[in-house]
Amino acid sequence: MKTIKKNQVVVFVIGLMVIAAGYLSFTNNSSENMMETSATVNSERIAGIGDAKLVSANIVQTNEINVNSVNTMLQNTNTLEENITNTLENQVNETVEEVEQNVVATNSDVISTDEYFTSSRLERENMYSKRVENYQNILNNTDVSESQKKSAQEEISKLNNEQNAIMIAENLIKTKGIEDLIIFINEDSINVIVKGKDCSKEEIAQIQNIITREMQADIADIHIMNKK
Repeated sequence: MKTIKKNQVVVFVIGLMVIAAGYLSFTNNSSENMMETSATVNSERIAGIGDAKLVSANIVQTNEINVNSVNTMLQNTNTLEENITNTLENQVNETVEEVEQNVVATNSDVISTDEYFTSSRLERENMYSKRVENYQNILNNTDVSESQKKSAQEEISKLNNEQNAIMIAENLIKTKGIEDLIIFINEDSINVIVKGKDCSKEEIAQIQNIITREMQADIADIHIMNKK
């Protein structure tokens, strides 16, 4: 009986050992499979992350190259535009300066000629005004005789008529194509100064005819000159 019991115990122990060995083997296999699966997953994840990082780095690098290229192109374009703008501005400024110099040179001649006729006409009017004023003072002077007052009145009328005749003659001569002129009377001599080039024979004849008719003058007393 004791032998049977011992045998049963031995068998039971052996059975337990077999069961334990099987369990341990199953456990180890599961752990190894889980470790392998985890390692595989981790490797794939790491590889994926590496690829992602590599792709991202490539994209960033590519973007940086593209941005740098665009910036370089923009800088080159801006530089070219600035050079073109500066060149055009310099050319325009040089042209404007040249034109202004020519205009000033031309206008200086024109202004001097125009000023001559304007100032001469003003001086002539002042001269007539002073002469009329002098004769008017004689008329207002109570100590002057009647004959002197009469002579003063005649001189005033003569000066007024002379001024009117000069104005009419100048306006008529301008209608013949003369740009401008001024007439001075010095006793019996009549000086005519015409603006521009020398007068043609036809223009001289027209001027003489108008002055002799309007101012009751002789052709021999008329002297025509030009002011360029």
